[in-house]
Amino acid sequence: MFSLFALLSLLYGASSLSLEVGNKQSVCDAATLITDGIMDYYEGTRYGGAVGMFQPPYYWWEAGEVFGGMIDTWYFCQNDTYQQIIYDALMAQRGTGNAYMPMNQSLTEGNDDQGFWAFAAMTAAERNFTNPPSKEPGWLALTQGAYNTMWQRWDSGSCEGGLRWQIFTWNSGYDYKNTISNACLFNIAARLARYTKNDTYADTASTVYKWLTTIDFMQLNGDSYSIHDGAQIENNCTVINGAEWSYNYGVLLGGAAFMYNYTGEQSWETEVGRILSGMSIFLNDDVLFEQQCQSSNTCNNDQRSFRSIVSQMLGATAKLVPSYTDQIMNILEASANGAAASCSGGSDGHTCGIDWSKGSWDGMYGLGEQISALEVIQNTLVLTMPGPVDNSTGSSQGNPNEGIGFDETSNPHQITVTQKDKAAAGIVTFIVLVIALALGAWMIV
Repeated sequence: MFSLFALLSLLYGASSLSLEVGNKQSVCDAATLITDGIMDYYEGTRYGGAVGMFQPPYYWWEAGEVFGGMIDTWYFCQNDTYQQIIYDALMAQRGTGNAYMPMNQSLTEGNDDQGFWAFAAMTAAERNFTNPPSKEPGWLALTQGAYNTMWQRWDSGSCEGGLRWQIFTWNSGYDYKNTISNACLFNIAARLARYTKNDTYADTASTVYKWLTTIDFMQLNGDSYSIHDGAQIENNCTVINGAEWSYNYGVLLGGAAFMYNYTGEQSWETEVGRILSGMSIFLNDDVLFEQQCQSSNTCNNDQRSFRSIVSQMLGATAKLVPSYTDQIMNILEASANGAAASCSGGSDGHTCGIDWSKGSWDGMYGLGEQISALEVIQNTLVLTMPGPVDNSTGSSQGNPNEGIGFDETSNPHQITVTQKDKAAAGIVTFIVLVIALALGAWMIV
């Protein structure tokens, strides 16, 4: 496949995206081309395809990440081409409990997966994205639904707290507590605190963050954090998996930035600096790369998308924490130029690769490459636009009780279906038995 793509690129005379950082038209033209490439993977507009889902092998969580990025395109570029598709996806995947817990994802959905869809809904609220009708829950309410169901899973029975990676007992990873699941809860709580001005959310954010540092998933070395993947609960989270992924840093950075912007507390500005300093391991001359797997060419489909959420959170931090604006914009702009150079592959001439330091396409392609390039390029516009809105300037309707009491493992809808299935099975068995008896009697006669 690589050779075919390379040949097509040569045949079409492909060159990198034309990008002039700082020029809104140039950035938005590039974003449009990349987004068109993203839609090549979308199933929701195809016959028999599920609304809100991308084609295999891309998991449900990554769709949430993608639609959050596409909301940014809608906002930064005032591009409404895919507005209805984004809206339909966010509504279709919210689940019966309005908490982004669709029952057909119970074999794959973890706390982190739910968190990424909550990010998309919260981004919709913060960007004043097209609101659902009043009879439906708003973006804020859907985020609150996700928050409430996540927070009620806080597990003090092991490792002195924290969320498990998985939600359902039958999924591999239920006995593992990881940074990203807890970072998602921290980030969501911080953003809800800023939007609603409700300190209850800020208290949750502080609790989660303190747990991450106390359990040593976040280890402070001088003025920099090393942020690790997680640990098994069987040893009380004392044997830590030391893998370091960019999205853990990015999601925690964004949450700390929202907490600083909301509270004005110096301590949160300090935490922003410590996380940002630790992110230097993901930089090559200010260009982002996934250091854990990129050099060895072992990044899987999930990992190839991580720089998408990292770029979004860098953009938010540049806007919310002025003392780090210049440093972050240098990273975003250098990375955007590198990403644009990588977007020179495929038959369309603007398929994006994974290596943003190469200066050209590296032969890699996929949904993760597209959304990562999109987010880093369009977030160079973050300073030209107003920051995230809150409840004084936003229009999204909330419901602080959304999702409370919803038990995803004993959903009434699921119970009803099971009872119907059992009743139907009983009727079928009875009919088969009657027919069998009738045939037996006829044969005797």
